[in-house]
Amino acid sequence: MLGRRLVIGKKPKDEAEKPFWISFADLMSALMVLFLLAMSVAILAVTRTVSEVEHRKTARHEEISTLLTQLEEVATQYPGVTINRDKNVIDFGDHARFDSGSSRLSPERARYIRAFLPQVLKLARDEPGNRWLKRIVVEGFADQRGDYLMNLNLSLQRSQRVLCALLENVPERENRLSNADKEKIRDLFLVGGYSFNSAKPSLEESRRIELRLEYYELDEPQISNEDIRRGNFGVCRIK
Repeated sequence: MLGRRLVIGKKPKDEAEKPFWISFADLMSALMVLFLLAMSVAILAVTRTVSEVEHRKTARHEEISTLLTQLEEVATQYPGVTINRDKNVIDFGDHARFDSGSSRLSPERARYIRAFLPQVLKLARDEPGNRWLKRIVVEGFADQRGDYLMNLNLSLQRSQRVLCALLENVPERENRLSNADKEKIRDLFLVGGYSFNSAKPSLEESRRIELRLEYYELDEPQISNEDIRRGNFGVCRIK
């Protein structure tokens, strides 16, 4: 008994290390699962954000389309006035023509424009116009005769003439605008001269003015007009 040796067998080396390698493989698998889960959540969040932006863009487009439809309904009451949806332009046709080399607007045409504009201003105050309509640019044009700078000045004076016709004091029977409408015009309207760019087929048709509508982009802050002094619109300086 005393001479018997007690021999304790050794486990193979690779067998002793197996538990460690199994645990490491499990850890890597868990990390891979977490990575895939995080990527899935990130992709879902990005996709959701893109979908929301696309939805808002679609809603904006539909509301602007509604505004143009409302303008078209108003225009049916004023023969000669048309709405170009592709260019976002109000075209007065023969009701905003000028004589060659002149920026004078006839009294009849001035009255017609003054009768139409309050309808546009009403839509600008209501939704969706109040949400998306940024400004209305009065664009003046000239025909192809004469030099560029002369026509540029002439076309600018034609657009200014329309503002003069809208803001001047006239008898009520001549479709005089209210002070509230005049304030809205001052908030919304800009003037621009374009010389003989965008010429029409005839010289007479080219001597015109148009109203171009501009809209706010998504999340664009609206223009503040709180600092503008109210009243006192002044008098027209164009001769």
